[in-house]
Amino acid sequence: MTGEVAVLGVGMHPWGKWGRGFAEYGTAAARAALADAGVDWRDVDSVVGADTVRGGYPGYVAGATFAKALGWQGARVTSVYAACASGAQAVAVARAQILAGLAEVVLVVGADSAPKGFFRPAGGDRPDDPDWLRFRVLGATNPTYFGLYARRRMAVHGDTLEDFAQVKVKNAALGALNPNARYRKRVTADEVAASAVVADPLRLLDICATSDGGAALVLTSTEFARRHGVAEPVRIRAVSTVTPRYPTTVLDLPDIATDSAATVEPTDGTFRASIARAAYEEAGIGPEDLSLAEVYDLSTALELQWYEDLGLCGEGEAAKLLREGATAPGGRIPVNSSGGLASFGEAVPAQALAQVCELTWQLRGEGGDRQVAKARVGITANQGLFGHGSSVIAVR
Repeated sequence: MTGEVAVLGVGMHPWGKWGRGFAEYGTAAARAALADAGVDWRDVDSVVGADTVRGGYPGYVAGATFAKALGWQGARVTSVYAACASGAQAVAVARAQILAGLAEVVLVVGADSAPKGFFRPAGGDRPDDPDWLRFRVLGATNPTYFGLYARRRMAVHGDTLEDFAQVKVKNAALGALNPNARYRKRVTADEVAASAVVADPLRLLDICATSDGGAALVLTSTEFARRHGVAEPVRIRAVSTVTPRYPTTVLDLPDIATDSAATVEPTDGTFRASIARAAYEEAGIGPEDLSLAEVYDLSTALELQWYEDLGLCGEGEAAKLLREGATAPGGRIPVNSSGGLASFGEAVPAQALAQVCELTWQLRGEGGDRQVAKARVGITANQGLFGHGSSVIAVR
């Protein structure tokens, strides 16, 4: 175990399609997090920004962009990019600075202004870019990828369209209770089934949208938190940012190659499973210790996949876990109490931070109508393009 840091403050700008610049959303989230922590901006030692590639030059230097927007005061600044895992990478950098004694108070911010429709690679011909190649050569747009994963689960594990629809029903009901969610309307399984087919077998309501939004954390040393009058803060105990291993037996786009050395034996699990395993090992806990999980439900089928990758159940048992109500409110291990991406949509640099915000509110007992009873340990999970793992374990 490498040591813990305190989550002293959290803040969000609500998700939606607001038509404004990402810096506005991130600055609002940052101010909310500072107010929640009871910390003055001038007392922040370091700012770590999760970059957005859609924000022009300011998006590529998000740390400095947010620091300038809040008012230059001399803090250290760092900017990181790891696609959907950018927020977790930013948390890892902030934690390292605190544990190394380089800072006591670090502000972590991510925000995005997303395009209409589904994400696509940046313009131009780039034959050395695997993301460009999977669109142009394989025709594997994001919805196509989600659909392929859903088909695999149906073929290998017997999952059904009704199982996928129930994931959306569960998450929409929770999103309806979350003031920061973009979509705050309950849906029925019949409504999911009646929505347009986007990438067979997935319907429109099976797939998350693209959104604007922002999230921020104030991380501090545990000593600073105690001096600040917070004796038992929520603490980050582990951050996993691992990469895949060759050979791979389940292809994760945009990576196209599966094997770099034919004589190497396959690993004992998939890349996604390795993300959670590294977090558990660092935290000194197992899936049986969890109170809740926030996972990266780009599609309904992918949420089910995360149940297995997190070790919440055995391989092929995710749909059974869902049907039993174990991942619903009041169940053994509630998943996506926030409403998930089904209710928020993707605001790429912010979403891993938004997951930590939800864990923090739940572990404090501030989840309102979404509150998970007796929440003590939570995990987040997502991944970014090009093999970026992302998982955070928070405890109280």
